[in-house]
Amino acid sequence: MSHPSAPDSERPAAVSTAVQILADAFADFGVRHPIQQSLASEFIDLLGDAEDPFERARLAGHFTASALVVSGDGTRTLLTHHRKLGMWLQPGGHADGDRDLARVALRETEEETGLGGVTVRPGIFDLDRHWIPERKGVPGHWHYDVRYLVRAGADESFAISEESLALAWRPIIEVAEGEAHDASLRRMAQRWIEARDRHP
Repeated sequence: MSHPSAPDSERPAAVSTAVQILADAFADFGVRHPIQQSLASEFIDLLGDAEDPFERARLAGHFTASALVVSGDGTRTLLTHHRKLGMWLQPGGHADGDRDLARVALRETEEETGLGGVTVRPGIFDLDRHWIPERKGVPGHWHYDVRYLVRAGADESFAISEESLALAWRPIIEVAEGEAHDASLRRMAQRWIEARDRHP
């Protein structure tokens, strides 16, 4: 999907500002979550790479964004049975040049789930660097995934996109404790439960 871009004269300043905002957000995340501080530093380092890390053409690795989608009552999360990976995961995708990764996470949520009335909470919720195996001629590479918390609205009805085999609302406690789920997804579910219980 194509998205409108700024005039050439506005791009350098806008790009610089967006990258600085992300650098500050990564640093802040590392302070809030010391166990992932070294990982946050790797994300900051990638921002300065000469080859654009917001484009999937950077085959050594590039930024992606995803969302832990939480129901309005805070007890469930919407997962997608990913068609390519064959796993139950949170919705997300490539930045494709967009340096506003919160916007990417929100857009991917809307496109992959069909949910309306969703909102993204400010601030990075989680970071994860994971390996994507070679597939259909695309070499294996790293995804530097920046995760955000997205809250669903009153209407929880969803629509399955071509990227998913299925979608399902799951109790978030089940995801947090379920060994069958991806470790980073369990970590996000546990983080949400802790945050929710601190500020009910």
